[in-house]
Amino acid sequence: MNTREASLEALLRQRDVEAFYYHEAELLDERRYEEWLDLLAEDIVYFMPLRRNVQYGSQDRAENTREGLDAAWFDEGKQTLTQRVRQIRTGIHWAEEPLSRVRHLITNVRISDTSPEDAGDREIEAKSNFLVYRNRIDDETDIFAGQRTDRLRHENGGWKVAKRVILLDQSTLLAKNLTFFF
Repeated sequence: MNTREASLEALLRQRDVEAFYYHEAELLDERRYEEWLDLLAEDIVYFMPLRRNVQYGSQDRAENTREGLDAAWFDEGKQTLTQRVRQIRTGIHWAEEPLSRVRHLITNVRISDTSPEDAGDREIEAKSNFLVYRNRIDDETDIFAGQRTDRLRHENGGWKVAKRVILLDQSTLLAKNLTFFF
């Protein structure tokens, strides 16, 4: 493949991943959670560590809690995410009655060529920044900013999220709950 073809392929992949993320955001904003679950691989890891304020120089090893070892805001798989959707759908979920109004803004999508060696061209790593706005009841408003690092797997003609690591840009959660999805 020549340089021009490689550049065109990279551009098309970038656009494809961006379209995937925008579609995912739309599904979440419109509360189409079952369709959103279909975008997740069966073996998904959905992880959001706690963030700590640490001394300069120790942020690489101590700023974030570790997956599978430390406490986290989320450390879930598809079964747990599905149960959370079912709980919201009951209509008696105390933290989501009435339902929140949520808006996901996704930006700065970056794709790296790194993927597990055995995955070949089927998996890519993609990073994106997000701003999630939530309004509840009359006067509860929350704004979350951060970054997601995803391993996306191409299967059955589309992308699936195989792993998502969510880093909030705050160490103290000011919201009353985390009942929505990133």
